[in-house]
Amino acid sequence: MTTKTGYSFSTMWNLRRHTSGREMIEEIKSLGFELVELNYNVTAEMLAEIAPMVERGEIGISSVHNVFPFIDDKDYDTDSVMLGFDDLDKRKRATELLIGSVQHADRLGAKGVVVHPGEVPFDHNIDAVLKKLWREEGKDSPRYQQLWQEMLERRKELAPVHVRRIRDCLEEVSGYIARNNLDIKIGIETRSRCNQIPTLQEADEIITGLSGAPVYLWYDIGHGMMMERMGLYNNSVDIQRMKDKVLGVHIHETVEIVDHWCPYVHSGDLDSFDVFLPVIEAAPIKVYELRAPCTREEIEQSYQIMSGKIAAMKAR
Repeated sequence: MTTKTGYSFSTMWNLRRHTSGREMIEEIKSLGFELVELNYNVTAEMLAEIAPMVERGEIGISSVHNVFPFIDDKDYDTDSVMLGFDDLDKRKRATELLIGSVQHADRLGAKGVVVHPGEVPFDHNIDAVLKKLWREEGKDSPRYQQLWQEMLERRKELAPVHVRRIRDCLEEVSGYIARNNLDIKIGIETRSRCNQIPTLQEADEIITGLSGAPVYLWYDIGHGMMMERMGLYNNSVDIQRMKDKVLGVHIHETVEIVDHWCPYVHSGDLDSFDVFLPVIEAAPIKVYELRAPCTREEIEQSYQIMSGKIAAMKAR
């Protein structure tokens, strides 16, 4: 395996296979990565094994993923209202948890904290229903289009208040970072469900509203591809306008509307992903975030194709 200098790799890939933090990190190192992103499922027990590895210089931590380390509370899991709760106490708790993630990132020498900031709540998983219709009947089918319009109407009505609350919470966290002179930045991640915040436009609004704060976009490429295919925004075009606001990227590809596959390899498409290469190259933090079935050989093949294309792009 080649050494992948400048790239990080998320523990999303192998966390479910391990109970030992050390063994999990060693497996990632064997792929050629010298940096790791610790995702939100990393437990305190795993972290107790990983932290000494960081202190000894055996591995570097590029970023941690809020809430970090793992807490068993559905109110604050990866798909929740999080920083946008109606309930002020829950919003305060979400803000405190993010500050806790910032503190861990600082201790581990990470430069970024990835945040899923919130969503427009529905009384059921409307995204799952829409994706099922997308697969079975198609994006242009009457049933998909009717439900999609219903989702958009509720999203348009409620998103502004959630965006405002998210911005206010991020302002509080930014104040904590400034008061403590921490070299940490927050990345708000483009999401995988159509009712979740932020879209690229919402991210731009939040970042612009917090001018001067250490809040940036965490651009999840596969999620953006998925949202474009569902009809939420023009991912490949809109991201070009936000390149200078990107803190980090999650590198993976969506095949149809299933994400976290190896770019170029699982789609068999050697061209379409190229539009994201300038964004990847410009991003300060570059993280492969892949699903467990991706094999070592597929990861290496994907990296070789992508890094070769980036080298050719830079040489032009």
